[in-house]
Amino acid sequence: MRKSSIVLLVAVLFLMVPLMAQAEEMHRTGACKADAEKFCKDVKPGQGRIVRCMQAHENELSPACKDQIAADKEKAQEFRKACSPDAAKFCKDIKPGHGRIISCLKSHEAELSPQCDTYFRKK
Repeated sequence: MRKSSIVLLVAVLFLMVPLMAQAEEMHRTGACKADAEKFCKDVKPGQGRIVRCMQAHENELSPACKDQIAADKEKAQEFRKACSPDAAKFCKDIKPGHGRIISCLKSHEAELSPQCDTYFRKK
């Protein structure tokens, strides 16, 4: 595997960390709140634990929660597709976690590709 492919793969994985935190927040407040309370009430939030718990109960989730999860997955895929090349270009030396890759991308806002820039302007 070429070095550039490895860098891109690593960048994609690093971008997922803030998205998992966003998903955990959605499970506490959005369409999945009742399901999260029902199935994952004893799970300590953070590091994707609630997301993994919800995945373990995927077949038992309410239709509204399933719809929300599908929409969030689609948004995450769009973000990865739009911003992975920029993350590989501008943030390859940034240690992942705690939103550092997102912060790095924001610090390069003037240099981002139009596709990635669009994602940040949606927020």
